[in-house]
Amino acid sequence: MPVYLTGLATAVPPYELTQNLVLEYARRILGPKFAQFERMSGTFLNAGVEKRYSLAPLEWFLEPQNWRTRNEVYLRGGTELFIDAARRALLKAGLRAQDIDTIVTVSSTGIATPTLEAQAWSQMGFRQDILRVPVFGLGCAGGVSGMAIARELAQAKPGTNVLLVALEACTLSFRSDRLTKADIIATVLFGDGAAAACLSTNMPEDTRKTIELGSGQQEIWPDTLNIMGWNVDESGLGVVFDRSIPDFARDHFKDVTDRRLSAQGLSMQDLTRFVCHPGGAKVVQALEQALDLPSNSLDAEREVLRDYGNMSAPTALFVLERVLEQPKPGLMMMCALGPGFTASFLPITVVAQPSSSASLATDHTEPTGVINA
Repeated sequence: MPVYLTGLATAVPPYELTQNLVLEYARRILGPKFAQFERMSGTFLNAGVEKRYSLAPLEWFLEPQNWRTRNEVYLRGGTELFIDAARRALLKAGLRAQDIDTIVTVSSTGIATPTLEAQAWSQMGFRQDILRVPVFGLGCAGGVSGMAIARELAQAKPGTNVLLVALEACTLSFRSDRLTKADIIATVLFGDGAAAACLSTNMPEDTRKTIELGSGQQEIWPDTLNIMGWNVDESGLGVVFDRSIPDFARDHFKDVTDRRLSAQGLSMQDLTRFVCHPGGAKVVQALEQALDLPSNSLDAEREVLRDYGNMSAPTALFVLERVLEQPKPGLMMMCALGPGFTASFLPITVVAQPSSSASLATDHTEPTGVINA
């Protein structure tokens, strides 16, 4: 039974951080402690990121933070961001909160028990019998894998409405105590954001603009646990970014893509576009090379990286939103790499007139009260 994407929306928190200002603050905080900082400082200006958004203002990062202070910001700001993204997606789908039967919440950058959808439950107005499915630990693959999970739940209960919310607060993991190269790269790339999607087997009212989701797939590589993830200590989460990620993607992503396509009876020639999670500028380039794509063909990926940084799980959905603003009918493949080390895939079939999908992909507007720090 087909599962349709009936609404897609994105949201960002209120603090806008330009890359030049992030570099200034990073130099102020890390420069005196990290001997290699100046040698790596050029990375800030060559990473393809012009700005990103954060749940906390830049001044918050000047003081040492711990688990409690980081998680307080995650809970407070994350709940507000969840509500913002979810309401936008519901509006696009023409649904009320009471119409949602299942919520899938994907997040790996904070701890919430009760989880974020429960924190937002009263303000959202969800029903008391709603099925809650929180998912933790998928990292950058969370947007694609989360959509695949939501799709399976919608197909399992035909006629129900499933809401997916992928939300991450990556900036809160900023560390001034570990002083590793991975922490510098995280400071260069990380941003915060949320994306929400409504899924159902119910055919959209306007059949000129249907977006059908296929069955998602994953593949994990053996002996790769240390490529990406978190280290957990007394101060919080410490990012794990192995320097081999771009080379690993260039060397291995094509083979796993061919295998996952073949498992669904498809080939590269069947696709009109890939919709990729842009982990960083080098990763985007590596994906183009691995997939034998023309240089700079992953333009929406670079645009999202430029405007929002790497937000982990929701980033691929930001890319999908941008791609769907001017959809071309055909089969696309969402894909992302995440902790495991895992590749995640989700086929998406667009059947739409070129100008008829605007109601599915929200026109992204920045929230009121954006602070140009």
